[in-house]
Amino acid sequence: MVQIKTPEQIAKMREAGLVVAAIHAATREAAVPGATTKDLDQVARKVIADHGAKSNFLGYGGFPATICTSVNEVVVHGIPDEKTVLKDGDIISIDAGAIVDGWHGDAAYTAFVGTGHAPELVELSRVTEESMWAGIAAMKVNNRLVDISRAIETFIRRQPRPATGKYGIIEDFGGHGIGSEMHMDPHLLNYVSRKRGKGIKLVPGVCLAIEPMVSLGTARTETLADDWTVITTDGTWSSHWEHSIALTEQGPLVLTAPDCGRAKLAEYGIEAAPDPLG
Repeated sequence: MVQIKTPEQIAKMREAGLVVAAIHAATREAAVPGATTKDLDQVARKVIADHGAKSNFLGYGGFPATICTSVNEVVVHGIPDEKTVLKDGDIISIDAGAIVDGWHGDAAYTAFVGTGHAPELVELSRVTEESMWAGIAAMKVNNRLVDISRAIETFIRRQPRPATGKYGIIEDFGGHGIGSEMHMDPHLLNYVSRKRGKGIKLVPGVCLAIEPMVSLGTARTETLADDWTVITTDGTWSSHWEHSIALTEQGPLVLTAPDCGRAKLAEYGIEAAPDPLG
């Protein structure tokens, strides 16, 4: 069953989303050469504590940290530790979440460590982020879930191919419903699958985490012996972007974006729903 939220519940999710946005801002500033991924986790823990929120990552299925730190060929679920030291030229995808009064926020972004990044890495992150926004723009009342999947895939497929030959849209992981739990129905693919059909009809109160993951090569992944860290099977680097979005009577509300998604949605001719917190 898909959970439909009331305006009051969406307002609570907005509070959680702003905590996630604060985690992103703080970890982005801290993701510099010489920092360890454990350092970034400590930064996130402090932000969560300062906001009086709770972590929805720590302890989830046994996960031992408050954020996922996925460096270079790691797609998702990288575990912060003291051994992973960020180097100039690395890219890192940071996935973070928070709970406020039982309601969840979840979002991810890709950051560039230091300088001198290859153009194909900059373009990889851009393509991944923009495909996410294309998916968000398709989150309209009476659209179907597959319309979001199609928008993400179509955007990626229409981009010029990288020097590596292709973009791999990761198939083993996708977006999801979010609300009183971090992961809820429905599962959201980042590509169109005839086997999955059209999916649910999008109505006010539906909340989704839209999160494309794209590599510079394969769409296939494998999980390391720690049972968490997911890498590309060909070692190509990847990018991960995510926002939590509520669909309202007034349109989409990007819960984890400081401006509710107003600026980016305007590029699609869409007016973001007003901030329920004023």
